Amino acid sequence: MSPNDIRPASGKLGVLTPGMGAVATTFYAGVIAARTGVALPIGSLTQLGHIRLGKRTEDNNPLISELVSLASLDDLVFGGWDPISDNAYEAAKRAGVLTPAHLEAVADELKKIEPMPAVFSHEWVKLLEGVDNVKTGSSTMDLAEQVIADIERFRTEGGCDRVVMVWCGSTEAYHAACEIHDSLEAFEQALRASDPRIAPSQVYAYAALKTGTPYANGAPNVSADFPAALELAAQMGVPIAGKDFKTGQTLVKTILAPGFKARLLGVSGWFSTNILGNRDGEVLDDPESFRAKEITKAGVLDQILQPKLYPQLYGEMYHKIRINYYPPRGDNKEGWDNIDIFGWMGYPMQIKVDFLAKDSILAAPIVLDLALFLDLASRAGKHGIQEWLSFYFKSPQAAPELYPENDLFIQLTKLKNTLRHWAGEELITHLGTEYYQE
Repeated sequence: MSPNDIRPASGKLGVLTPGMGAVATTFYAGVIAARTGVALPIGSLTQLGHIRLGKRTEDNNPLISELVSLASLDDLVFGGWDPISDNAYEAAKRAGVLTPAHLEAVADELKKIEPMPAVFSHEWVKLLEGVDNVKTGSSTMDLAEQVIADIERFRTEGGCDRVVMVWCGSTEAYHAACEIHDSLEAFEQALRASDPRIAPSQVYAYAALKTGTPYANGAPNVSADFPAALELAAQMGVPIAGKDFKTGQTLVKTILAPGFKARLLGVSGWFSTNILGNRDGEVLDDPESFRAKEITKAGVLDQILQPKLYPQLYGEMYHKIRINYYPPRGDNKEGWDNIDIFGWMGYPMQIKVDFLAKDSILAAPIVLDLALFLDLASRAGKHGIQEWLSFYFKSPQAAPELYPENDLFIQLTKLKNTLRHWAGEELITHLGTEYYQE
């Protein structure tokens, strides 16, 4: 692929977030703060990441933003939907992620971001309180058409040349895809019939794809990972990515587990528990919403460790996950892991990790990178699942016949080689034999 095949990132890029709670408002605030030099966009590959080109001896390590054409932070326009009517400043203040000094420094801009009425149902998010900003319609298709109208109005009023959508809303109750998701025709018929098996997040995904808007799913919802959505993405030429932002505990797992496997250390047990008190924690207190999160978190270790290939090391591993709502913590999540490993001659060892973090601080740079990279993919003419963005997700989407890659380091290599390929640069295999030829 030639860099000439990628349209330049000129004009305004609109970033729409279904959900304007802690994650979305922290994302907005951080970008606004970075524009004015109040804070650094720490954690963002698109802003601070370098990428090696050519041989190690050439010392050629430009910023990623210098290699490929990415939208400037100054060109981002924010909007979104939320079932609670607070503007972004009020929502950020309620979330309690940012210090008063940081929040007041960006208050004027945040106050301008008002949530559009949301597609919402307590059947899918049972424990969310304060809901007062919800769309009504004659059918689920009517709601989808309202979201489509919102996207087009936002595009026009914001003067946006392009728009992307990143789901930052709550975790929905888990329901597997079924026959209504098997084809676009069946799904659209179900929309018109207001089939209760269509989740609100699926309405947003449908509206995004229908308008040519790249879509990323930051929650474990079955949102765009079903055949009808893939069919529409192909038909409209739209890139998609998901699912479930890889932030705290799962980030740690995808760092540690590849190390254990690389050294062929066995794992007999991995117990993970979380406490958090933000809106996400409140929603996950519902067992049906927790089930969706549990599925995305649990599959990571199985894929990385490959117990079928290494039954002596991982075949009997006991993996337990707990998430507990604890209001005093607010957005300050604590993830505690007890890992029982064994080594030479089967001798046992233990590793204990206690990760105290602000969940939204870890998620905000992911939202930024996904928005900019999906826009890049769209300008490069790519559509469908963008597996190279697996780096950002707990449960990455992949083609139906493939297993998802969860090893963080393989994911990063895949991401950087994709960028090198699109920029017309040589891929890096890390083989290194070229330095030792006689």
